[in-house]
Amino acid sequence: MTEFSFSVPQNIMVGPGTMDKVSELALKLNAGHALIISGPNLLKMGVVGRVSGALKSAGIECSVFTDVEANPSVATVEKAAEFFESEGADMLIALGGGSPMDVAKAVGVVVKYGGSITQYEGAGKVPGPIIPLIAIPTTAGSGSEVTAFSVITDHARNYKLTVFSYELLPAYALLDPELLTTAPASVAAACGIDAFIHAFESYISRMASPFSEAMSEKAMELIGGSIRRFVANRGDLEAAQNMLVGSLFAGIAFSFARLGNVHAMSHPISAYYGVAHGVANAVLLPVVVAYNSLADHGKYAKVYNYISPVKVYDYDFRPDMLEGAIRKLCADIGIPDSLYSAISAADKTKTVSREDVIKNIPALSEDAMKSGNILSNPRSTLKGDIEKLYEMAL
Repeated sequence: MTEFSFSVPQNIMVGPGTMDKVSELALKLNAGHALIISGPNLLKMGVVGRVSGALKSAGIECSVFTDVEANPSVATVEKAAEFFESEGADMLIALGGGSPMDVAKAVGVVVKYGGSITQYEGAGKVPGPIIPLIAIPTTAGSGSEVTAFSVITDHARNYKLTVFSYELLPAYALLDPELLTTAPASVAAACGIDAFIHAFESYISRMASPFSEAMSEKAMELIGGSIRRFVANRGDLEAAQNMLVGSLFAGIAFSFARLGNVHAMSHPISAYYGVAHGVANAVLLPVVVAYNSLADHGKYAKVYNYISPVKVYDYDFRPDMLEGAIRKLCADIGIPDSLYSAISAADKTKTVSREDVIKNIPALSEDAMKSGNILSNPRSTLKGDIEKLYEMAL
């Protein structure tokens, strides 16, 4: 057993109505002018207005930036940072899914220390605390409210860069299940399966520790027992809260244990083809599960029982059964059945042929191999292995 250490230095509140505590917490952070970073749909739905209204009622000035896209770009971070400075803001509120949170973390870095977010790519490049940040997730997926990562798309390289630093952690996270009730079923499915994959990959990671495994297992229990219910009925507050807490636990787990081949391979797919992150992960998961089965030492049986309605004893279990259970779960919640189906559905304005994707597999694989998650995958992986996995998923 290797040495390990952990700390969870954040303040996290869970339950219906917790979003209304945002102004109280902003005052604790000595905020005078907050910038809310969110997306256009939450603006239309009035959620952004509810948060800004609460802040203004508490005497805190508030500005709003909602030009955040899926798989947010370096250009979006630059635009949001310029707006932060022009408005004279002194704190950040990330409202939404992983995209607004990634942007808010990146903005918190560049407005404090200058330059471009590309200069902070990798680990240990953020010199100190960032601008104070409160995170309010409206999806159960990324766990970004408790992770030390910001993932930003650099279109100049067709590459998703990652900034890793515990300085990125928001000061407060407010998990309000009522905010999840209006999510479309497709969004609930994509985000929910992403959270499950965070838990699964961190659980089987080479870097897993007793602490991270405890977080991963509870996350899989909560998500596996609730994701079908939640996709079927987003108004089910118990299922919504289970998904939020499961996503949070998974986020804590992979902050310490990293992930694996699924995430290493999904980032290039999103960067090249615009496939939603959770969907890209989900269509890659079955083939990676099959590949990693050779390295399984009893964990697959536990994962199977978290997601399958029919439980099995260890002596009845075969590692290949987990791949089937994952395919069944993905089918139940409406995830595409192949990588090519996901790519084809991502942008209906243009046609991408299977041959075009095959031609790009060497480049996709090269980018995947740059990810630190390759090193924490339980089975050793070379570029040729990644190429074969892409071909199998296609």
